[in-house]
Amino acid sequence: MHRYLFASVAALGLAACGGNTSADADGDGEITGAEVAEMADEMVKPEAGQYRATTELVELEAPGAPPEAVEMMRGMMSRSFEYCLTQEEADRGFEEMARESQDENCSFEKFDVDGGDIDAVMTCSGQGEGTMRMTMQGSGGRTSSEMTMTMEGNIPGQGEGRMVMNTSHERIGDCPAEG
Repeated sequence: MHRYLFASVAALGLAACGGNTSADADGDGEITGAEVAEMADEMVKPEAGQYRATTELVELEAPGAPPEAVEMMRGMMSRSFEYCLTQEEADRGFEEMARESQDENCSFEKFDVDGGDIDAVMTCSGQGEGTMRMTMQGSGGRTSSEMTMTMEGNIPGQGEGRMVMNTSHERIGDCPAEG
């Protein structure tokens, strides 16, 4: 599940790309990790600083799961934390993150950006875990982003289900001084 969330963060960063663009650069109907990374290399880079990230599980359908398991998942997936994006990380932009989000088990069905808006669909298959299809819609810029992700498919340990999550990242100041 964390792999899917990491991939969505990479996709969200790409929303800061300008213009109306599909990642399917060669028009063959398949969107490769290289095509997504190429788009990431050409986009606006994030601003360095201290960020607050918030993830909220707003919907969970896990047929057959006991209510306490659903509440435990809701607690694990709904959280807020802060992190420092260093100048070095900001200078690298989203290309490295986009490359890391792709593996042989995941592929994009759709990846369109228009200004700061994103509309993407990614499918991942895990060994023995079935398939998870993730739809990502949101917007982002140099200092903030918001996205809604809908994941449908096999939820590990729960069977077929559906989750809807909202995520946001907001620059809240400079990174704390080390000392």
